[in-house]
Amino acid sequence: MNKGIAVPSYRQRLGYHAGLLGGIGLLASMVLVITDIETRVAIAQAKAADQKASLEQVIPKELYDNDLLQDILLITETDQTTATSTNVPIYLARQGQQVVAAAYQQVGYGYSGEIRVIMGINIQGEILGVRVLSHTETPGLGDKIEERKSDWILGFNGKSLQNPLADGWRVKKEGGEFDQFSGATITPRTVVQIVRHGLEFFARHQQQILTQPLPLPKPTDSLGSPSTS
Repeated sequence: MNKGIAVPSYRQRLGYHAGLLGGIGLLASMVLVITDIETRVAIAQAKAADQKASLEQVIPKELYDNDLLQDILLITETDQTTATSTNVPIYLARQGQQVVAAAYQQVGYGYSGEIRVIMGINIQGEILGVRVLSHTETPGLGDKIEERKSDWILGFNGKSLQNPLADGWRVKKEGGEFDQFSGATITPRTVVQIVRHGLEFFARHQQQILTQPLPLPKPTDSLGSPSTS
């Protein structure tokens, strides 16, 4: 007669099963935590790479020798109409200790929704470059604001508040200097306004931007690696 394999008595205890379930749950939690940490690191690295690529499009790399992603000035602007405040990160480009240019984002609203751009400005207040980061404008019409679809956005290079003067900061259909698109006037008009407002933003904060001291070095751990705290 086959009596089978005897089951150890401890396995029949309630505490054993509770401990087993608890151990499995702890192991699963550890796996989830490790996966989450690795995912967040990967996302942060991808975001930093995208930011760096965008900055290099509006400030030529040969102009600076610092890490723009580590040299940031935060400026708070308050909308006098709505009394709401917005924090604008300013990425500072330096040669040595001297600020030579700055890049930052500006937002406006076109035909279909929000248009977000990044623009680089030199210390004379002249545009080094403008790129559209995101928009929801009509494909085939409003999307010509993208550099990969058209060179229209390159027309801002070298412009400033004095070049052209105020009346020139419009599309040609309205007496200004900037081309509109066939079948789409609202989108280029909005981008022109965004860029002009970006120049006005720089003018308001120029002194603060150009005199911003070097950022403090990050603390290091006992092994000499930058601290993540």
